Amino acid sequence: MNKKTTDMVAYITWVGLLVAFIIGDRENSKFHLNQALVIWLAGFLSIIPCVGWIIGIVAFVFAVMGFISAFNGEEKPLPIVGGIKLLK
Repeated sequence: MNKKTTDMVAYITWVGLLVAFIIGDRENSKFHLNQALVIWLAGFLSIIPCVGWIIGIVAFVFAVMGFISAFNGEEKPLPIVGGIKLLK
């Protein structure tokens, strides 16, 4: 997969993130892979009643914003989660 496809697939679902990480262009897509990983890890907190649901909605909105950024070919950090680096 090329960089743009890898970036977009990472935001679709957690399965898409795994596919993008395994067969995608990891070296050039580290920014979007990292942001998608942080978003999906935060999204797993949505199983907690009430507070988790709000976090899940925010994670979904961030995933849409990240997908749009990847589609446009930009590396724009998202609010709150954009500064968290899990992948080196």
